[in-house]
Amino acid sequence: MAKDKTPKRRDTVLAHAGRNPKANHGIVNPPVYHASTVIFPTVKAMEESQASPIGRIHYGRYGTPTTMALEEAVAALEGGDKAISVPSGLSAIACTLQALLKAGDHALITDSAYFPTRKLCNGLLAGWGVETTYYDPMIGGGIAELIRPNTKVVFVESPGSITFEVQDVPAIAAAARARGAVVVMDNTWSAGYYFQPFRHGVDISIQAATKFIAGHSDAMLGVITTRNELYERIKTTTVALGVCAGVDECYLGLRGLRTLAARMPRHQETGLKLAHWLKARPEVERVLHPAVPDCPGHELWARDFTGASGLFTVVFKEFPKKGVEAMLDGMELFAMGFSWGGYESLILPVYPAKMRSATTWPHPGPAVRIHAGLEDPDDLIADLAAGLARLTGV
Repeated sequence: MAKDKTPKRRDTVLAHAGRNPKANHGIVNPPVYHASTVIFPTVKAMEESQASPIGRIHYGRYGTPTTMALEEAVAALEGGDKAISVPSGLSAIACTLQALLKAGDHALITDSAYFPTRKLCNGLLAGWGVETTYYDPMIGGGIAELIRPNTKVVFVESPGSITFEVQDVPAIAAAARARGAVVVMDNTWSAGYYFQPFRHGVDISIQAATKFIAGHSDAMLGVITTRNELYERIKTTTVALGVCAGVDECYLGLRGLRTLAARMPRHQETGLKLAHWLKARPEVERVLHPAVPDCPGHELWARDFTGASGLFTVVFKEFPKKGVEAMLDGMELFAMGFSWGGYESLILPVYPAKMRSATTWPHPGPAVRIHAGLEDPDDLIADLAAGLARLTGV
């Protein structure tokens, strides 16, 4: 960033954070440092580095100037103190929970969480003696009643990436912090662009940078952004586990960040146009999009968020599975695939009833999740219209 330390607006931060052309021969973008071994000029220098390696250029696994540039930029975007880059969003979740939880501890996880988060808690963490309780994402400050003396983590995902409930993060965070629990948030849906987690009481924010930050469906990447007091604990865990992001992926994440301010409004605009068009269709039971007024938690989205990404779910009236298959198999522009946040539009059948334990999914009809990419929205609507004709024609 420039010498002037006056706080900059979000889009300016995205253009400048994490780069220093003066330190790189005037080159605009940080170079990609491929490194394992780092050499030291003296024994004393090596011993000093070994005594306190975190935050230094010590060994490739601890980070390079490339990974540190990405971390600086994401921390600035999210409003945190420091960030840690890891190979995927799931590794960001896993490393964070492993750093904060041990045998005998208890975690509260939103029932709307990303399904691999649930698998991690029910499998690996349960095997280590960590107990998980899933809670209604709409619980708000009522979560205080679920917090135990051994509750160490309260995990929020707002909105949920399948069912899109927007949580009352400030109320949950206040209750958790009053009892000494750490508040961890999956903030991937907003990309840190439309929601500032640390202003709303969050202690650690996690993103699958694979998605909107990288933005081109060509990189696996995760980022953990944290307050200063938790940074060393999380970083020590990632180092102990041998977890580090690849420098080429970090470069792709940095490249993606530079255009986030151009892409996110387009995802928002197209997503809303598709959502409102679908909401008016007779085949549709409900559209779950935080910016649509009847989405659970819409009023919280309006209060706490500055915009919406292009990811949402559509619940249909009751149609046979073969109708859904005919619809999806014949899409021309919408592709079927996991993940989201790239330039291409995606559509995916989802099964929320199989992913709940604290709450009951109320809709009997099939559901699909849509990621609105960067295509012309009218072409996407035409593709959906043809798909709905196949849905009802079987």
